[in-house]
Amino acid sequence: MLNFVEHGEDTDHPPLLILHGLFGSARNWNTIGKLLSIDRKVIAYDLRNHGSSPWYKSNSYLDLANDIANMINQPSDILGHSMGGKAAMVLALKYPHLVNRLIIGDIAPITYSHTQLPLIEVMLRVKPEYVISRKGLAEQMTGISSELRSFLTQSFDLKEKRWRLNLPILKSEMAKIMGFPKVTEEFFKSTLFITGADSEYVLPEHKGKIMKLFPKTKFVKIPGAGHWLHAEKPHAFELAVKTFLNL
Repeated sequence: MLNFVEHGEDTDHPPLLILHGLFGSARNWNTIGKLLSIDRKVIAYDLRNHGSSPWYKSNSYLDLANDIANMINQPSDILGHSMGGKAAMVLALKYPHLVNRLIIGDIAPITYSHTQLPLIEVMLRVKPEYVISRKGLAEQMTGISSELRSFLTQSFDLKEKRWRLNLPILKSEMAKIMGFPKVTEEFFKSTLFITGADSEYVLPEHKGKIMKLFPKTKFVKIPGAGHWLHAEKPHAFELAVKTFLNL
């Protein structure tokens, strides 16, 4: 059973389910969740090995998709960002009857050449017993930008003095996280890929693969936004999502 945060009430519209990215949590989506919950219920999940959800010995996209499928009790709209976007894609491909419409935030169904292992090493070097504040935690996390420190410190439980991330498993599963499983299915329902104009996660050469798997895809690019487009340009992101859902 995954942990989740709800916004809004049930309406005549299908619920919108939000899947966060690597090292994130449902709480990172509170702002967007509240903005989108005016006319529908919004449910943001902590994915496995993140937040307050259970820890497991694997973090494959099929595992993530199965976790979400087991939480869905009615066909829903799905929004996923980064790692959550890949999980959302696999969910739609494997369980199309559970997905009405699909929204993907700045990620493609490909294997990326970079890795997030250095960020895990930074977090593993932290001495939790000496952490008494997020400022003090950030001071231990040398070698990365202040923006990344601010984001990562949100996944540290100050009371229990521990990470809300299963860092050893995320480290061992990094190749799967940066990859994308081989699939033969296609998703024939409406799909939206929202990308940041300053991001290089979804490039023109990726669009052929996207259209093969998701033939009814529309693309929206948000000016001035990078990979964290929902945090950098929340109102532009909200408008793109609402416009698509209300078509």
